[in-house]
Amino acid sequence: MAKKKDTALAAQSYKADSIEVLEGLEAVRVRPGMYIGTTGPKGLHHILWEIIDNAVDEAANGYAKRIEVILNADGSATVNDDGRGIPVDIHPVKKVPAVELVFTQLHAGGKFNNNAYKTSGGLHGVGASVTNALSEWLKVDVYRDNKKYSMRFHSYCDKKGKWHSGEKETELSCEPYKRKSAGTSVTFLPDNNVFGDSEFDYETVENRVRELAFLNSGVVFYIKSERDGTENEFRYDGGISDYVEYLNENKETLFRPPVYISAENPEAKVKAELAFQYTDGYTENLYSYVNSIPTLEGGTHETGFKSALTRVMNDFARAAKLLKDKDDNLLGEDYREGITAVLSVKLANVQFEGQTKTKLGNQEVRPVIETLITEALGKYFEGKKEKKTGEIIVRKAIAAGKARMEEAEAKRLLRVKNNLDNGFLVGKLSACTGKDYSRNELYIVEGDSAGGSAKQARDRRFQAVLPLKGKPLNTEKRRLKTILENDEIKSIVSALGVGVGEELAMESLKYDKVIILSDADQDGAHIRAILLTFFFRYMKELLLEGHVYIGMPPLYKVTKGSTVIYCYDDNELNNAMAQAGRSGNLQRYKGLGEMNPSQLWDTTLNPETRSLVRVTLEDAAEADRVVTVLMGDSADARRDYISQYANFNKDKDAAIEKYKSRGGGNA
Repeated sequence: MAKKKDTALAAQSYKADSIEVLEGLEAVRVRPGMYIGTTGPKGLHHILWEIIDNAVDEAANGYAKRIEVILNADGSATVNDDGRGIPVDIHPVKKVPAVELVFTQLHAGGKFNNNAYKTSGGLHGVGASVTNALSEWLKVDVYRDNKKYSMRFHSYCDKKGKWHSGEKETELSCEPYKRKSAGTSVTFLPDNNVFGDSEFDYETVENRVRELAFLNSGVVFYIKSERDGTENEFRYDGGISDYVEYLNENKETLFRPPVYISAENPEAKVKAELAFQYTDGYTENLYSYVNSIPTLEGGTHETGFKSALTRVMNDFARAAKLLKDKDDNLLGEDYREGITAVLSVKLANVQFEGQTKTKLGNQEVRPVIETLITEALGKYFEGKKEKKTGEIIVRKAIAAGKARMEEAEAKRLLRVKNNLDNGFLVGKLSACTGKDYSRNELYIVEGDSAGGSAKQARDRRFQAVLPLKGKPLNTEKRRLKTILENDEIKSIVSALGVGVGEELAMESLKYDKVIILSDADQDGAHIRAILLTFFFRYMKELLLEGHVYIGMPPLYKVTKGSTVIYCYDDNELNNAMAQAGRSGNLQRYKGLGEMNPSQLWDTTLNPETRSLVRVTLEDAAEADRVVTVLMGDSADARRDYISQYANFNKDKDAAIEKYKSRGGGNA
């Protein structure tokens, strides 16, 4: 009876005034995830990409030759270009300066028709305004006709507690300014009410800027951090051919230079650039872009390219008598084994799936790209030197086809049902009891000792534990058949239940989180690198969809009497040491096995108190280079990288010695 009464009252109270209308940019602040995906570091950089993409659109359409990105000391970022400058005249309908509309209206921009831009990074018209909405303040300077126009916006909370997002703070000003070229300068400070303490990462931004330089040949890209003075400048006249050679810098290539073709369909307003090169490895590395936007999830342009490559190479193989009449055509995966390819497509009307722009949705693009590449690539291999390149590709593909047939049985044996039936995981995996896969977690733990503690400490309702009894196989430059013969890799694949490579089926994933938990030493770092290499090469969707994490166990325990403080980095250690004083005791954890189950739960497994780092592929191409350096054949490249970036336990040892020198307790 009470339930019916409550329902009736709720119905009566649901009136017109229950409908909340979000005006201006309020909707962006209320639901930022709808526009930038996340309010974490990825989302923070996304609002910078939106401003950079606007500058790149000017360059891609022939109006800009130099783009600058400055990471300022106060946490703000500045993007400068020497393009035409955002229009400042009064809009005929809205009766305000056009530049004001660009930063305050969600669907305002010069990219909805083809009058101002032939191509652009998106047609949503929300980029600049979203950046403004999620910033504490934003300032834009426009240089046109020897004048400087300036305008400032800000976000604030009024006395009634209502947020005002990206509202106009100053009117558009104008002053004489002698400058040879036009252009636009945008500076903004991300709002810490949205992004917390996150700040722009120089390396992440530099990787994106370098990527854009490859994709926009002849354009100068400059980046500088005002925090430490680090700066760099990029210009690549060879465009995506230079990009492929950069990606393969530490790999053994089968021919040089990379294959390069360019083709255009003016009627469809589609232009395609393709560069590729083969290595002696076995993995496929395809990086695709639409109007300089990385399409990490692929799309119709990738499908068109793959179909074209398979068709052209099979035709070439038969013309060159490398495939006999009785032979079956090779498959696409055979021709893509060992390929490093960059596909850059320019479109007039882009349809991305989602505002975060990771997958191209234009269905009409697939046949256009397939036709363009088929024709251009077919003509390419008519040259004498190019024929030799084609023969190298086909011979590698034939070897790949033979290996594929051998691997088919190995893949079959690793399917979930068969593995569960034959009891392969019995005694290895401590499964969880819950069937809610969206909650379940798999901990991949280094060693039996840590595995035993984790099994006792876990919440068996949703946490599974898979101990590794030895180092997994380094999967870089190994065929899948060899990889799947390794017991540790086999255990991981079986536990996850999604298959590998071309047969990967994410809908079968049994765990929302796959957490790598290893010791904080060199061996632990090596195991993490091996596992991440395997996921990157053969289960990339796990990374793309954000399922892979690094568990962060504490490095130290500081004890004073009954007070225990766990420290996860040296800053926390310094604070704890200051609290404990001379009478405190310091313990450094050299391995997970040193923790008892209750300590491991409190520090590492408990969702309320643990620290996890999600592994992402914000820059897949740069990730590929790092994997190659760390796990490939070049010892010199690996040594150089480690000497530059890795410190392993040096900082930790120094912290302990510092504590000892202060008269601290036992270490």
